[in-house]
Amino acid sequence: MDHLQAWVGRSRTFADIVSGGPVAGLHAMLDRGEAPIPARGAPIPPLAHWYFGLPHVTQGALGPDGLQAKDSFSPPVPLPRRMWAGGRIRFHHPLRVGDDVTQTATIAKIEPKFGRNGALVFVTTRFEMANAQGVAVTDEIDGVFREAARPDEAARPPVMAPTDETFRRTVEMDVVKLFRYSAITFNGHRIHYDRPWATEVEGYPGLVVHGPLIATLLADLFCGQFGADRLASFEFKALSPLFDTHPFQICGRQDSDGVVSLWTRGYDGAMSMMCKATMR
Repeated sequence: MDHLQAWVGRSRTFADIVSGGPVAGLHAMLDRGEAPIPARGAPIPPLAHWYFGLPHVTQGALGPDGLQAKDSFSPPVPLPRRMWAGGRIRFHHPLRVGDDVTQTATIAKIEPKFGRNGALVFVTTRFEMANAQGVAVTDEIDGVFREAARPDEAARPPVMAPTDETFRRTVEMDVVKLFRYSAITFNGHRIHYDRPWATEVEGYPGLVVHGPLIATLLADLFCGQFGADRLASFEFKALSPLFDTHPFQICGRQDSDGVVSLWTRGYDGAMSMMCKATMR
């Protein structure tokens, strides 16, 4: 895997215009009632920057799993399964509907590892999204590449979620909700909407809930409690996948002045994602 280090430092930039349609789409997908498309100049909510500056991969460049098979930017990791592992985000100033933006992505780190189920490769990509006022959002996203599923694959021991939250919400997922989020983010990964692929090919017990969607739900929980303009930074770590087979809870607790812990709790009490939010 040493040859993959040649991809560290590679970058690419996409230009886009922040539009209100994807933001209204998320509002509708979360079933908050009918909402007009946000007006020009309205700030977009935290993590909605993920809907812009996206690569629009041609159909012929997709692999059988619905993800881009290869390109000159991404390292050619020879492992078939891909998942989000975590990230760190800093919000410098608001992005607004109508903004012309550029997003620059840079391969920051490539780290091969060996786990209980074989080879792993972690790839960290740094993103900077800028508008006329400069860089508005900086984030580093960790992705993990894994070997193909095996019948004898060892299950990861669960990490049990805390039970001392001071606010929480119950979330239910289904194939339509997952498909709509895939559409908003132009994500063709079949594990989110193709049940036979997710269960028979990749070995999951159900459709996989998008890591970015879980992070968005946790950020939204923060915003409902404290206000979107209070969020200064947001760190999240994925511990295990969530599936559409059971409802789950999103939970939060203010730990100290300016620090809020957020996490998920599954039907079995296990935690699939943990987050730390800092306030302005």
